[in-house]
Formats: sequence, structure tokens, C-alpha cells
Amino acid sequence: MKHIRITVRPDLDRAPEFLRYLLEATAVDEARAMDWNRGESARSTHLYAIDGDGATFVELARETPGVEAVERAATDTGVTYALITLRDAAVPIFGGSATAIDRAGLVVRRPLVYREGRIHGHIVGDPATLQSAIDGLPAAVTVQIDAIREFPSAEVDPSTTLSDRQREALQVAVELGYYDTPREATHADVAAELGCAPNTASEHLQKGEAKLVRAGLASFTSSL
Repeated sequence: MKHIRITVRPDLDRAPEFLRYLLEATAVDEARAMDWNRGESARSTHLYAIDGDGATFVELARETPGVEAVERAATDTGVTYALITLRDAAVPIFGGSATAIDRAGLVVRRPLVYREGRIHGHIVGDPATLQSAIDGLPAAVTVQIDAIREFPSAEVDPSTTLSDRQREALQVAVELGYYDTPREATHADVAAELGCAPNTASEHLQKGEAKLVRAGLASFTSSL
């Protein structure tokens, strides 16, 4: 089983305006395709999280032929969620891509990240099946395979890098409220639960935290 990291470059000249907006607008810091559903072959529904001006995205989507419904929910954090239902045939860059990728042997991991003209994603499955899917994509979409690794990897599941004791210490710390604000527990509290000295508990936490931070940063920078 393989973990495959890809970069998708849509032909923006042939993309709907709302997709170009996500990928090019300076008013959007980043967008994520959180989930999607092809409940019937003719239509699909897509959930986006937009960090930036989501109102303009919603307006552009509503003006796009083939988009049947758009719902919007804004948050206090500046992230807008948009739920879009469209006819795949009327927006072929979506319908054609979904048809190519939607096959046995592949799972697209959510979310897909939209940033600076490109879409970054992760797929689990067989590389040969993915290549066949890529060959079936519409001409308006170009896909580059950036990396192929064994699954699970630290990039996909950072917890695979933790020792058993580090994982246990982190789980106990979370349960006791060590990472809450304000902090509800100390190293001594974690140590008492683990049955070890406070210095030992501190060491387990620091090493575990460092591994998770490094894995998270590696995952982020690899998609830039």
C-alpha cells in the first residue's frame, strides 16, 4: 500500500471563475476541499473551507452555469464554509476529474489544499492505478506525482514516529488538561499517572512533541 503526494494544476483559462478565485485571488490565503459526495452520477456536492474572502467565492459560484445550489456559513475566525452542488457535465473540470479518480484501488485523503494556483493532495493506493486515473483526466487538469512512500508514513500519520511511552505520555497529558489554556496539569501530574519521575515525564513529552511538530512542518512545507 502506497501513500502518494500529488500536485494538481488546473488550466485556469478553462476553469470556472469560482475555482480561479480560490487559486489566484489575493483575498484568499488558502482554501480546502474538505469533502465531496457524488451521490448520483449527474451531480456532485463539494464542501469548501475558505480562509479569506468567502463571500466573493459564493457570489461567483452562484453565477456559474451548472451550479445548482450554494450554501454559506461564516465563522468568527475568518473561515467561510461553502457547500456547492453542481451538474458535473456543466462543469467538466469537476465531473471529468471525479470520474477519472473515482475508481477501485484509490482513496483520496481529505482535505485537498488550494494555494497559489495549485491543488495539493494525498492519495492512498496503487501507483499504477493512479497513473491510469491520471491518464483519464480532462485536458484542463495536469497532475504531478511528487512523492511515493509506504503507507502509513510520518507525513500521513505523525504518531507512527512516537515510541509507546511517548504516545502514552501525550495521551495522559491531553486527558489531564496539560495542553489546555489555562493549563490544568503539570509534569508532576503526568508523571504520577505514568508512574515515573517528573523529569522522565517531561522528557517523554518534549521528545514526543518535537516529533509531532517536525512531522507537521514537513507535511506543510512538502506541499508548498
